[in-house]
Amino acid sequence: MDIDTVLSTAFAMPITAPAFPMGPYRFINREFLIITYRTDPVKLRAVVPEPLQIGDPLVHYEFIRMPDSTGFGDYTESGQVIPVTYEGVAGGYTLAMYLDDHPPIAGGRELWGFPKKLAKPVLETHTDTIIGTLDFGPVRVATGTMGYKHRELDLAVQKQRLEAPNFLLKVIPHVDGTPRICELVRYHLKDITMKGAWTGPASLELAPHALAPVAELPVLEIVEARHLMADLTLGLGEVAFDYLEKRNLR
Repeated sequence: MDIDTVLSTAFAMPITAPAFPMGPYRFINREFLIITYRTDPVKLRAVVPEPLQIGDPLVHYEFIRMPDSTGFGDYTESGQVIPVTYEGVAGGYTLAMYLDDHPPIAGGRELWGFPKKLAKPVLETHTDTIIGTLDFGPVRVATGTMGYKHRELDLAVQKQRLEAPNFLLKVIPHVDGTPRICELVRYHLKDITMKGAWTGPASLELAPHALAPVAELPVLEIVEARHLMADLTLGLGEVAFDYLEKRNLR
């Protein structure tokens, strides 16, 4: 391959057989269980990078079932998203995600900078309860439950919440281990069609694990629970803040 060919095909690795196709990425019947809880404010501030700002010490713990996604297939995801503001605009900062499918792990990390690791999340309904679990190896590290469709939520409000900006800390090292790319990335969920939104009584239990440290942000109080169904498109990102550029300007 000549240089132009290399550059024209260099969107993913390996270059001759990428782990995922180029987007856009459309998700059909994407199902969310989102349990919002209050946590330790000191521990929360320690994991949110500047220039993002936090207000109330809240965390969204998410279980997401994706049975039909362009290029990524059928998979499930789980992790923590922290409500933040950037330049006065409210959004969410993804702290950690765990999933069971290689293409979205590779694509999420390479394109956007999603902090994704391989694990075994499950989201399913048992009789009258929707249940989310996360196993890292043989260890159960998260269990979330919510009463199944107890009360409907306003679809327009939930769509607006999903449309808020999302932030990621994208890190790609140089060959010597120093940061080659260190950026705050912003992306949006687009073309959202809400198919349902419900709430109900909920619980969340997090257990310690050295390599899946979800319990480092302890559950002090359950604030809210939501069960959502939607079709949506995962948009490509943009650089909101370049850490290396800011350092070099000092």
